[in-house]
Amino acid sequence: MDRVLVLDFGSQYNQLIARRVRELKVYSEIVRHNLPAGEIRSRNPQALILSGGPASVFDSNAPVPDPDIFNLGIPVLGICYGMQVTTRLLGGTVTRSVVREYGHARFRRRAGRLFSGLPPTMAVWMSHGDSVTRLPPGFVKAGSTSRLAIAAMADDERRIYGVQFHPEVEHTPRGRDIFANFLFRIARCTPSWTMRSFIAEKSRELRRRVGDSRVICAVSGGVDSSVLAALLRRAIGRRLVAVFVDNGVLRKNEALVVRRLLGRRLDLHVVDAGASFLRRLAGITDPEQKRRIIGHEFIRVFEREAHRHGRIRFLAQGTLYPDLIESRSAFGGPSATIKTHHNVGGLPAKMKLELIEPLKELFKDEVRRLGRALRLPQAILGRHPFPGPGLAVRILGTVTPERVRLLQEADAIFISELHHAGLYDRVWQALAVLLPVQSVGVMGDERTYENAVVLRAVTSTDAMTADWARLPDAFLAHVSNRIINEVRGINRVVYDISSKPPATIEWE
Repeated sequence: MDRVLVLDFGSQYNQLIARRVRELKVYSEIVRHNLPAGEIRSRNPQALILSGGPASVFDSNAPVPDPDIFNLGIPVLGICYGMQVTTRLLGGTVTRSVVREYGHARFRRRAGRLFSGLPPTMAVWMSHGDSVTRLPPGFVKAGSTSRLAIAAMADDERRIYGVQFHPEVEHTPRGRDIFANFLFRIARCTPSWTMRSFIAEKSRELRRRVGDSRVICAVSGGVDSSVLAALLRRAIGRRLVAVFVDNGVLRKNEALVVRRLLGRRLDLHVVDAGASFLRRLAGITDPEQKRRIIGHEFIRVFEREAHRHGRIRFLAQGTLYPDLIESRSAFGGPSATIKTHHNVGGLPAKMKLELIEPLKELFKDEVRRLGRALRLPQAILGRHPFPGPGLAVRILGTVTPERVRLLQEADAIFISELHHAGLYDRVWQALAVLLPVQSVGVMGDERTYENAVVLRAVTSTDAMTADWARLPDAFLAHVSNRIINEVRGINRVVYDISSKPPATIEWE
């Protein structure tokens, strides 16, 4: 299987680069920017892409790749900062700009196979400060804009290219075609990465690693863990032990829903551990600490279950690629940590079980495609994402049984009304958040001083970026009235109209 490595220089769009390549059915992965050329050669990539990044090549600690990557004989595409660092390493000149260029621009192509078959002019998205002013030896000017003489460069003989704009974002409409030219015309990649090939490859890998051992699988009822369980069942059959842990901070009646959805497909073992989770969370307000506590407690529960079921060596979790990316800077690169996911940074240093994460290379929409290939029903695949730490990170401040009850009731009303109005499948994710503040209200001619809840619904394709959903005013008014009238202890409902970025989908 052909693969493309994306060298991480800290761009907020790194994940989009990897996704655009995968959308063209070529496997891609993000690696640290300074991976030695020898290690890159050992991974046998068909091509390299150097991402953009917030640094300037003039910074004293500017990230720099191993210069020998340009001697590997494989195609290289530098994007924004990636183009600038390529220029400096290969003998060209980069000039510090006085004014940054950010936003839409008209790009005029001039030369190079990278733009074969594309229109003479195209809309592109710029986001840069420094710019290339003298090309390295062997390069030609491949394109320009009204403000930038060298907006792209090409060395067709060595198959090294650079673009100052971002072809991975939607604001560059022909970006997909640029990537297709790079992958197929230049790098000669084969579009062979599909969910069917993923199932075959992962099944072989799982059988080889697991051998005759049994695997305990953490099943939450969400898309990720349900698809994981189906993949494991396909690969290792009855050696799978599926365990659902009720941690006390799940949605209302979630255990019943999960039994109904998965009980016939899996030999599902349900563990009621709500009391121990809530006891550990008592008085904790820091969201990162909540995640660590929940991650540790989950492991302890699974270790007890593994002992109870006898001689289980492995624990399988539905960790996804965005979980890894947001939990730590991308595999040693300069990208910022956004938040720790309980099943990544929240795990204890010492575990009795060996961790298996077969889905950690996939984005969310890819997991849904995998689920369809495994013939899981839409009732499972269409469920909205739900965080591993559950309502603990949707309850801002302290987590108590009463605050859990309040949020469960408000959330249940919101989700049920989305279904009733035919809006559930039109949004990527919907949730309610309980705020650590109270406000004055009037109910039944009496003064109240009660809790406020936030409703949030977003549209997205992969959760790496998201926009707030434009739900109808009448619908929001109806949901607000129901929550305030039916949930004793809540007297105010607000709607979150923040996009990601700058906000995240979850509040903690």
